Amino acid sequence: MIMELLNREHRNIERLLAVLEHELEVFDRAGRPDYEVIRAIIAYFEVYTAMYHHPQEDRVFAKLRLRDPKAAAKVGDLAQDHKKGAERLHRVAQAVDGVLAGREVLRQDVDKIVRDFLEHERRHIAMEDRDFFPAAANALRPRDWTEIADALSPHKDPLFSDATETRFDALRAHILNLEQEAEAARH
Repeated sequence: MIMELLNREHRNIERLLAVLEHELEVFDRAGRPDYEVIRAIIAYFEVYTAMYHHPQEDRVFAKLRLRDPKAAAKVGDLAQDHKKGAERLHRVAQAVDGVLAGREVLRQDVDKIVRDFLEHERRHIAMEDRDFFPAAANALRPRDWTEIADALSPHKDPLFSDATETRFDALRAHILNLEQEAEAARH
């Protein structure tokens, strides 16, 4: 159950990264991206991934370190990687705020900051999917999963669950629209 939840959250995060990349492409063509959507993506990462997804992964990782230190070592310093991701996200938020405030910000600098965030997040998710999750699934025992589940926050995903928050309405609509456009393009 916990691994299913974390995997589903990764797929949802990948959807958000695709939307952010789409908005960056609009920005790179000197268009006006949907800043409400961009700010909602940033808020989602600040709130949900930082407060719920990463702490859940950290609990699983702590158990992995106990059960299979060698596999945990292969994963590396997960908490540090999450911290660096949060720092990259903060730089994205600052760059977007600078653009919105009318400060002189070079487009290529904004592009570089956002692309750095996108690339890091995609590499991080790929590493977790490839190394961390399978190692945890192999090493952890039923009792470990029960303890992790008992510590699980009752908080639901504010964007991808039945407990959606209104501040994410524009983002949700934007994601659906982009997915429909992509589906139509495939046919």
